[in-house]
Amino acid sequence: MTLLERLNQDMKQAMRDKDKQTLNVIRMVKAAIQNESIKLGNDTLSEEEELTILSREVKQRRDSLQEFKAAGRDDLVKKLEEELEILQVYMPKQLTMEELEAIVQSTVQEVNATSKKDMGKVMSAVMPKVKGKADGSHIKEMVQRILN
Repeated sequence: MTLLERLNQDMKQAMRDKDKQTLNVIRMVKAAIQNESIKLGNDTLSEEEELTILSREVKQRRDSLQEFKAAGRDDLVKKLEEELEILQVYMPKQLTMEELEAIVQSTVQEVNATSKKDMGKVMSAVMPKVKGKADGSHIKEMVQRILN
């Protein structure tokens, strides 16, 4: 089942349950997928493209969450935390720190990275392997730590 099919099913269920919060989040994600589809000129997107869009939506909310926390907007913080919980249902299972470290270690060896100068090579090799399964900031920190 594709992400879009799953979103459609869950949207129908949210309508039946009169769950406005879930319904709004699903509609936003569906709109983002449809906009990207139109932009690319495709009728359907690949699973990887859908995951990219979903990851972008999660990242936008996480960034906004930090800004709202800094501004003391607890009402908006609560709303965004609920939206993130809904979006996490559609994300692939996140890697543990140990799994992520193993992937980063093996990638460092693959690209023969020896110093911080090679960080770009390592990051560009790691990101496709862990797409949607790990936060980019965690990956960056781990690569920096390993290359030190």
